[in-house]
Amino acid sequence: MEKITKEGKELETVLEEILIENNLERQNVIYTSSSKKGKLFQGNLIEVNVFSKEAIHEEIKDYLTNILTSWGLSVQFEISYKDDITTIKMYSDNNPILIGKNGQTIRALEILVKQMLQVKYNIFYRVSLDVENYKARKDKNLERMAYKMAKEVVRTKMPIELLNMSSYERRIVHNILADFKGVKTESEGEEPNRHVVIKPE
Repeated sequence: MEKITKEGKELETVLEEILIENNLERQNVIYTSSSKKGKLFQGNLIEVNVFSKEAIHEEIKDYLTNILTSWGLSVQFEISYKDDITTIKMYSDNNPILIGKNGQTIRALEILVKQMLQVKYNIFYRVSLDVENYKARKDKNLERMAYKMAKEVVRTKMPIELLNMSSYERRIVHNILADFKGVKTESEGEEPNRHVVIKPE
């Protein structure tokens, strides 16, 4: 994957120069920066590496294609953006294998993608993998369950402990109930037994 590298005194100045020189827009790139010792009398310099999001997406698709082809799967990709998170939906000829039990295969592939970008390019990139609308449907079910439990807590004034969840699932519950009157949410327990408790305010 191609990167654009430039050095200078100030991060914002160097980044702006890269964007102008390469006709890029900030929302379409991701960058990393590091401090390095300059030559005699130069002082410290900032090295900025810029990657286009389009190139990152192609890298992810190539990486996933290589893995999934070795599994005997043929996969198509669809990319969308929301709240600074890139969602890559996969459409395969065998979705159950791609999803895995309770979505475990999707989560494992997502971790592998993030690790690949971190190790190869030192990039932390917010990417979510989905198979058709599996995650979206699961998120909706989780939201409905959270609302139902919150209403029960308001009615009974008694806390309710939810089942153990991943950090992603817990974040959904916390976010969905953040403005729900009469309850508050807390995460308790240690991984992998960490869960959300909905409590009366």
